[in-house]
Amino acid sequence: MPASPIEHVVIIVKENHGFDTYFGKFPGAAGDPTLPAAANPPTADPSHTHKAWLKRATGAVREQYAEADIPAYWAYARQFTLCDNYFTDVAGPSTPNHLMLITGDSPIVENPSGGYRVTPADTYDLPSLPAQLEAAGLTWGNYGGYAFANVKALSGRNTYSSDQFAKDAGAGKLPTVSWVYADHALSEHPPESAAERTAGIGNVTAGMNWTVAQVQAIVAGGLWPKVAIFITWDDWGGWADHVVPPEVETWSDGSQFRYGNRVPCLVVSPRAKAGHVSTTLRSHVSLLRFCEATFGLPAVTPRTAAADDMGDCFDYANAIAPPTVGPAPVKQPTKPAAPDLSSIRAAAARAEARVAAAQAATDPKVVAQQLRYAAQDLATITKLAAPS
Repeated sequence: MPASPIEHVVIIVKENHGFDTYFGKFPGAAGDPTLPAAANPPTADPSHTHKAWLKRATGAVREQYAEADIPAYWAYARQFTLCDNYFTDVAGPSTPNHLMLITGDSPIVENPSGGYRVTPADTYDLPSLPAQLEAAGLTWGNYGGYAFANVKALSGRNTYSSDQFAKDAGAGKLPTVSWVYADHALSEHPPESAAERTAGIGNVTAGMNWTVAQVQAIVAGGLWPKVAIFITWDDWGGWADHVVPPEVETWSDGSQFRYGNRVPCLVVSPRAKAGHVSTTLRSHVSLLRFCEATFGLPAVTPRTAAADDMGDCFDYANAIAPPTVGPAPVKQPTKPAAPDLSSIRAAAARAEARVAAAQAATDPKVVAQQLRYAAQDLATITKLAAPS
């Protein structure tokens, strides 16, 4: 097999959408094409905690998007490689999975109590891929990610704004490995309030357009011949997926820790296999394993050592032209699909779970947050049940 020509790896991390939600209808992939259409932006932010994941059979939102909502993602899948057996590493929300994408480890199964505002209690001594890169004389950059601050040795280092990535890529100056995150409005994270939805936050087409702009900047900067771009989504987001994740690790209470639900992973590179749907079992730590294998690095953790290295997604003997797909028109927020009893029941189950969480919580902030989310679920029920 020819040696890898890859000199730059770009890991683009979007937010809170599962495989069936985005690619359930994609031809040739293992998706469920029968789910009702999702509103764009979503009507609310589904609960996606570890506790919610354990009750996903009744609580997950059973909706999905079509090619018309995310045409560039589907174009990438047709031209390059789509992984349809790729799982999140933690059966829970964002921060544990962000940590897995950086360190191959997570000491938490839920988001820290401080959320995105990192406190000393939320920082951890963890090995990391950035540390391995530095030890080998290679470089790395964090463009807009918050979870690096949760890792003591990385906090405040090599950190740039989300907007800086396109500038650096366009100038042909990227580190060996880049982690890239959109600002909240374009991250594809569902809106957290009615006001956010009205403002278009969480619009999946707008979020996709941001991703397209990052890929276009890489091409414009002359980096295409030597880059591997991975586009994935951090966690399940509270959306239903018909594939049951294998259980390979349990949490301290005996519940499933790893894996969480499937999420999409697109491999966009001149050396990606063309028009390929990869069915190999892999997860977020497989992206770290790819970097270890590509740059001759020691394994960050036993998880990365055991992970698949994404090898069947690449064909180093051939080269594919850069993508030409551009941004798509962004429509005004759509109304939910016609009233659907399964979605109404799912919203009711989420509201019940959030009220129970509020009753069990001792932190007033957590109580208020859970009740606010429950109110959003009730508002969703009202909208779904309203005559069309």
